[in-house]
Amino acid sequence: MANLFSRIKNSVATDLHEALDQKEQKNPIAVLNQYLRQCEQEVEKVRKLVERQYLLKEEFQKEYQEAARLAEKRAYQADIASKAGEEQLYEFAHQEQLHYQERTERLHQSKQQAEKHLHDLERKYEEMKHKLKDMYIKRMELMGKENIARAHHRMNQVLSSTSEYGNQSYNKFEEIEQYLERIEHGINSSYFRNTIDAKIEKLEKEMKKEETAASIS
Repeated sequence: MANLFSRIKNSVATDLHEALDQKEQKNPIAVLNQYLRQCEQEVEKVRKLVERQYLLKEEFQKEYQEAARLAEKRAYQADIASKAGEEQLYEFAHQEQLHYQERTERLHQSKQQAEKHLHDLERKYEEMKHKLKDMYIKRMELMGKENIARAHHRMNQVLSSTSEYGNQSYNKFEEIEQYLERIEHGINSSYFRNTIDAKIEKLEKEMKKEETAASIS
């Protein structure tokens, strides 16, 4: 049964990694964001452990102080009972004193261990926060590079389409220029024909006048 669960777990993990690999090929920043969220969760877990360890250290400290206070109190009471000749009372107070002293020593060791663990957790927590911050900065750098790559790709597409559109526009200008040239040629031809007709007509009138004048004289 254990082997079956292990195979299922490994199969699920393999499928997950394959899905992440496929996703990474399409959008690596999205996969990076997913990893960063996982890191944020781990950092949050360590933060909670730090808080719990700090509370535990404080609890050990209070218990240590209380045991030390009671050990000192029972020592004073045992001394009073001894001086008063109260053997049974002295024996009870003395045993209580020894018990609290033993508890004080044990709590002192536990408190030191808790402080050491707290120090280790705090150090690890700070390191994880720095690493997470570095990853945030790295993500910003990668996003900047990705934006530049996309911008260049988009500009190339725009320039390519603009080039095609520019060629079409240039051809359109040529068509219009040729059309204007045809119109201009037609107008000039018509103007020239009309001008020639007017000049010839004028010349004919002048020649008729000269002939009439010559015949009269």
